[in-house]
Amino acid sequence: LYFSAQDGILIFYHIKDLQYEIKICADISQPISSLIFSPDYTSLLLVTDQGTVYSYRPAHSGEAVKLLDTSSSCFLAADFLTPGNNYCVSVTISGEVQVWSLEDGTFLSKLNLGTEVHV
Repeated sequence: LYFSAQDGILIFYHIKDLQYEIKICADISQPISSLIFSPDYTSLLLVTDQGTVYSYRPAHSGEAVKLLDTSSSCFLAADFLTPGNNYCVSVTISGEVQVWSLEDGTFLSKLNLGTEVHV
């Protein structure tokens, strides 16, 4: 079980029978608004409400890697663009849908919906 607290810490609970173990996986020092697993569960997107997206790979047990920072564009949400784990899509409050490479955070494309977006 992965979860995050308001302080930006990604925590893993390994639960087996009536016992559990707690592991701190990453500290990004920003409140995490959502956690999204890739379709094959090899990557986890950590999305902050400030518009920063990090990638965490549970099997590698390393630090979370900052992929993109959309803080200037009223960021609302992000998710993996399937099939595969190579791209993510984000949306801004103003209705701009953006596609990003997860390899290096490169901006690839955008589409303006022409309407305000709400959660």
